Amino acid sequence: MNRLGNNHNSPSKKPAAHLIGVGLDNKDGHKRITQAERFAIVGGSQETHERMTETVVKTFETLDRKGKTLETVDKKELSDIIKDNTPD
Repeated sequence: MNRLGNNHNSPSKKPAAHLIGVGLDNKDGHKRITQAERFAIVGGSQETHERMTETVVKTFETLDRKGKTLETVDKKELSDIIKDNTPD
């Protein structure tokens, strides 16, 4: 083991990827936070926060249907999935 307690023979584990959404249009003083296993949404007006949350939930539903994760999906494909799942 090294001085940090890690065993050099064990495979290094990559930290799990997460999506983070930050809303900046809040004017009502409410602190909105939505956390889940694979994402966190903070801030924003009620409408913005709800739209971001809906977008992320639908994005993960699409990734799950495709059998992909944040760690395995191509960045361009993820961008397209997010765009496709953003409510009008």
